Amino acid sequence: MAVRIYKPARNAMQSGKGKSDFWILENVADHRRTADPLMGWTSSADTETQVKLKFATRAEAEAYAQRRGLAYTVAPEAPVKLQKKSYSDNFRFGRTTLWTH
Repeated sequence: MAVRIYKPARNAMQSGKGKSDFWILENVADHRRTADPLMGWTSSADTETQVKLKFATRAEAEAYAQRRGLAYTVAPEAPVKLQKKSYSDNFRFGRTTLWTH
């Protein structure tokens, strides 16, 4: 069974980094999902794709996969782009963009 180890991206709707300081190990689906003929919902017979394990560090996740004999791939961590912003810039003289509510 193949698993994927990655660090989740931060929530795009918030400026904080909450719930993104851990690593996730999840199973990779072996089979395609199929549409249910009656309701049209997508489903899969593989219930292991629903399991996501959280680890504090990447090394812990890799050690877990090695102990269980799982083939794993590690997605590189996305770089964090910090934009320095100041509240007073919203009201500065000579601002190039329009101020809106």
